[in-house]
Amino acid sequence: MTEAYIYDAVRTPRGKGRKDGALHEVTAARLSAQVMNALKDRNGLEGHAVEDVIWGNVTQVMEQGGCLARTAVLASDLDESIPGLAINRFCASGMEAVNLAANQVKGGAGEAYIAGGVEMMGRVAMGSDGAAIAVDPSIAMDTYFVPQGVSADIIATEYGFTRDQADALAVESQNRAAAAWKANRFEKSVITVKDQNGLTILDHDEYMRPGTDMQALGALNASFQQMGEVMPGFDAVAKLKYPHLEKINHIHHAGNSSGIVDGSAGVLIGNAEFGKKYGLKPRARIRQTCKIGTDPTIMLTGPVPATQKILADSGMNISDIDLFEVNEAFASVVLRFQQAFDVDPDLVNVNGGSIAMGHPLGATGAIIIGTLLDELERSDKEVGLATLCIASGMGAATIIERV
Repeated sequence: MTEAYIYDAVRTPRGKGRKDGALHEVTAARLSAQVMNALKDRNGLEGHAVEDVIWGNVTQVMEQGGCLARTAVLASDLDESIPGLAINRFCASGMEAVNLAANQVKGGAGEAYIAGGVEMMGRVAMGSDGAAIAVDPSIAMDTYFVPQGVSADIIATEYGFTRDQADALAVESQNRAAAAWKANRFEKSVITVKDQNGLTILDHDEYMRPGTDMQALGALNASFQQMGEVMPGFDAVAKLKYPHLEKINHIHHAGNSSGIVDGSAGVLIGNAEFGKKYGLKPRARIRQTCKIGTDPTIMLTGPVPATQKILADSGMNISDIDLFEVNEAFASVVLRFQQAFDVDPDLVNVNGGSIAMGHPLGATGAIIIGTLLDELERSDKEVGLATLCIASGMGAATIIERV
């Protein structure tokens, strides 16, 4: 089978995802186009250089509706002969775009792809698509639906994680992100977002809160306790599904959960012939991809079975992985991953994660693949694994290997 290589990976800085955020006036298509233009310009792409653009985003309504991938291609400097495919695997949409592109290349369906995603959470509100799993009673009741924040608290309760543990992970994420930015560890991948006049709008992750400490986090109220215990009473739903849990321990809040932000990211993937054609040197090969369904109520445990599956599929052990990127949707997701595999925390999210820098839903999967690649190169390590939890109970993972 043909190898699929990563030739380049870029992302925008992550904006605050609010009306006062730097990226608020930029549309999803225009932000995506800047990422596509960067990949085109940095790699000298011309004409029908790639077979397709596969682009993930989660809330596919309003400006993110239709086939956003094709809209973004037309808004970019890419040739109009390049089509676009919009996909949605919730929080793993950006990763699934990369994985799908890689497997298309491996199967011989084209020499190269641009893949990634976008989410403008300050412009298109999360949940505004009215997803059936949440709003259709006949489905929500059958699946014991609860919101993700309650699911994160169920994980904490089921696996014994305390608020102090969650807050400590959040403080570490902030410290690592601040240190990474100070050391310019993101400079290879982060592009500057500019307005139509070429003026800089944003050149750094805007959401970070350097200096966050345990005392500051300790003053925050649990974000999901009211919806769990009072109205609409999702704790009761959870206990119907998991009767062994006497009480849900609500440990998550704004400081140890991922930030609502705007952002986009893209990866250039191709075979060896594509690299030769454009004089490009591959940075890594995509060794294995996977996706899996999991319990839809606790919902966010997917990184564990996804990692088990991808290791089995590739004939590898957890000890064969040098670095991990586990999306920090909520602190308990990462704590559960570390607990399940007994991995060294110093190898997980080395440069911080979504708690510190934010989680632009459709882009994050592509962001963490690029971050993983950069860190493998910086630290001179060989093999990395990226994985995410996914709404409604799924998991996805990607293993990359430097070449």
